[in-house]
Amino acid sequence: MSALNGFRVLELAEGVAGEYCGKLLADFGAEVIKIEAPDGSPTRRLGPFADGEPGPERSGLFAYLNTNKRSATLDLGNANGVATLQRLLGRVDAVIDDHVPGWLASAGLDPLQVGTTHPALVLCAISPHGQDAPEDRRHATDLTVFHASGWGFHTPTGADPARPPLNGAGRFLPSYEAGLDAALCIVAALFEREQSARGRVIDIAMQQVLASRADYVLAQMVAGDMEASTSRTAFDLAGPAGIFRCADGYAYIWMSAPAHWDALRTLLGDPAWMQTFPERWLERACTPERVAECRKHLAAWLATQHKAQVAAEAQALGLTLVPVNDAEDLLASPQQAFRQYFVEVGHPVLGCRPYPGVPYRMSATPPRIDRAAPVLGAHTQDVLAGGDAA
Repeated sequence: MSALNGFRVLELAEGVAGEYCGKLLADFGAEVIKIEAPDGSPTRRLGPFADGEPGPERSGLFAYLNTNKRSATLDLGNANGVATLQRLLGRVDAVIDDHVPGWLASAGLDPLQVGTTHPALVLCAISPHGQDAPEDRRHATDLTVFHASGWGFHTPTGADPARPPLNGAGRFLPSYEAGLDAALCIVAALFEREQSARGRVIDIAMQQVLASRADYVLAQMVAGDMEASTSRTAFDLAGPAGIFRCADGYAYIWMSAPAHWDALRTLLGDPAWMQTFPERWLERACTPERVAECRKHLAAWLATQHKAQVAAEAQALGLTLVPVNDAEDLLASPQQAFRQYFVEVGHPVLGCRPYPGVPYRMSATPPRIDRAAPVLGAHTQDVLAGGDAA
């Protein structure tokens, strides 16, 4: 038994945000029915592709985002498809959508009317700037949302101010964060519905989700403790933290307290250059000159170290130093193996491959990946006929 067994979710989404939301619910045991256009979800056409060969069943992105789901094809561009959708709505507890605002109304599921037409339904709509956004903000991409949130301008710090701000980690960071918030909201609404028997309309704005993640810096700016300027160093906190090159890659180090400095001193063998720094300088005398001097010596030393080994030694002393891992590092990580994070999943086209699992443990209702992403339309007949999940 998983935590969401017994709940049925209709996924109308065709993007990363909605599909990730559906994946989170499906991994917790909800029956998630993915409605796809006859030619499949657009994410089926996004790489990377297995063996570099594009195809609707070969997308690694789609395979990751759609574990444990069922796929039914339905053309919502005609009246018959919309009528079929209306019948399906009477058999589900929640709906996930991430189309442009206004699309739901065209599909017969107007958020302003759903409380009357489907009073027990939980409808979650994810969009760049919310369902009431003006026309010029309704078609934003992850890249524009990232920069509109403020994150793109301030990170990564240390960038050349003469060059444009960089994109954030990955292609779809705003979508993943919005999908996570959407899943949390859906579960909360379903829990409340157990008492009220009433549905909810949930309006997720991706830009606001990302802005909420900048809590520390935004809070200081709002409180007046940090200048709201055009500087790109707001997340730097004026200390010696940063990413440094190692002999076999990169490592990130963070120092903000005397204990960190003492740990570094032990790690480096109390070198002469550290003895010139005053005590508690990280708290009381963190000048740009000292930061530059510290970073210079750190860079020279870390360039001779192997990232995994030096990270283990530093962490044993209480110093925050971590390797900057790539995908191969993660697959080989002893910690990930200990947590059994990666799981082998068999797919009819992709074969058996390691998938990222779930980063949490629940003793009585464990989330898990039982099935690979569905082949396009694999469950159409059963879904449209009203059949339960296999």
